[in-house]
Amino acid sequence: MEHPNLVTDEKTMRQEDGPHKESAHDAAERGHAATDKYGYALVTFDKKAEARLRRKIDFCIIPTVALLYLFCFIDRANIGNARLAGLEEDLHMDPESYDYSTVLSVFYVSYIIFEIPCSLLNKWIGPGWFIPATTLGFGICSLGTGFVRIFEAGMLPGIAYYLSRWYRRSELALRLSMYIVMAPLAGAFGGLLASAILTLDHVGSLTSWRMIFAIEGIITIGLALIAFFTLTDRPATAKWLTQDEKDLAIARVKSERVSTTEVLDKIDLQKIKNGIFNPVVLSTSFIFLLDNITVQGLAFFAPTIVATIYPEAAVVSLQLHTVPPYVVGAFFTVLFPLLSTIFDKRLLFMIISAPFMMIGYIIFLATEAPMARYGATFLIAIGAFSFGALCNAQGSANVVSDTSRSAAIGTIVMFGNVGGLISTWTFLPFDAPNFHIGNGLNLATSSMVLIMSIVTLFFMKADNSRREKKDIDAELEGLDQKQIQDLDWNHPGFKWRP
Repeated sequence: MEHPNLVTDEKTMRQEDGPHKESAHDAAERGHAATDKYGYALVTFDKKAEARLRRKIDFCIIPTVALLYLFCFIDRANIGNARLAGLEEDLHMDPESYDYSTVLSVFYVSYIIFEIPCSLLNKWIGPGWFIPATTLGFGICSLGTGFVRIFEAGMLPGIAYYLSRWYRRSELALRLSMYIVMAPLAGAFGGLLASAILTLDHVGSLTSWRMIFAIEGIITIGLALIAFFTLTDRPATAKWLTQDEKDLAIARVKSERVSTTEVLDKIDLQKIKNGIFNPVVLSTSFIFLLDNITVQGLAFFAPTIVATIYPEAAVVSLQLHTVPPYVVGAFFTVLFPLLSTIFDKRLLFMIISAPFMMIGYIIFLATEAPMARYGATFLIAIGAFSFGALCNAQGSANVVSDTSRSAAIGTIVMFGNVGGLISTWTFLPFDAPNFHIGNGLNLATSSMVLIMSIVTLFFMKADNSRREKKDIDAELEGLDQKQIQDLDWNHPGFKWRP
């Protein structure tokens, strides 16, 4: 057995002299690794060629998934707008009871149940078919105001996993933000669209809030049908890439996955467990759960909160008042992931974001002044919405195999929807108009987001220091290629990426 110091010396020499290099074509081939057993890339990439490839992928992939997610979130949040437009009265729901929260909870139960299965089904079928099909499903159900959340469960993790097939670890958060920004924009655009729809007398036989669901459902169905023709499963099947570009796209993703010989592996139980029970994935999932209490609470109750601030305003005016906070939130949804891409850090910007939410809820609890409370909604939106991109990018960056990545992203989003379920019970009728319980709970959860982010950062740094001292050759001795790949984040050459 080699002495650990000799291993360290060998690793140092490899860093100084560089490992044996391969071409992108060789590295892209099935059965070829793009890293050595220490985790160092075996391929040197042309930065200009990478930049050209990124622009091409951005242009061909991002607009379609962004539009799909925009209407995914509009279809989810339109119930908040429909509530102001008479949904409770028409369905004989008691506004003083828990009927509205109960309806929202039913939707989230299916979300939680189907999240991980949908993520794995997405990998098995292929995102090029699964994402348009699930969009078509929830578009049809939105048209019927039915159980839209059963189909919609696969959207957020499905698109996040899909993009991880195309982008490097450092690039992913920004690209995730380019479609997740549709969540706050959906709050803004959904309010504008609902306001416009409500100026109509009727659509066919439909009136008032029913028109919102019908028109938005029809638009979603149209986008889904287009997506069947525009989404490409993976780089290897992209007709709009040359063979050299396909090789480059595969090799550069592969070069960040220690000991990986195939980008798209077969699903097996060990890899699924590696994705779900990864400590960083679990802590990130809990952070996303806490944050989603705020995000989904805003989606469902922003119109209600605005109505308590401006009780004399007309319905259309209330809808329009929900727009500006979402627009500001959308800006920071892209800004923080952009900065995370520049610095290749995600936890840092989670730590920066949390205090915005905390200050916003402190204002809600400390004053009843309408303008101060309205201003607080801007701070909350600034802090809350970037976590969708940051958390999913964090999970993707800290697993190795493709199956583990699918399971990890599904786990994060599943936990997030537990937060969504909790959010349906945060702003209750008896707590109106100041909602001390709801605002107090959100202050507690946003404070916990800050604490958990700091704890996770310290864990990752401490564990990386421990891994630096490992004898990698000794720990891998006697293991075949499959056993080494099944180690995933337990691989001694793996390092956490905060």
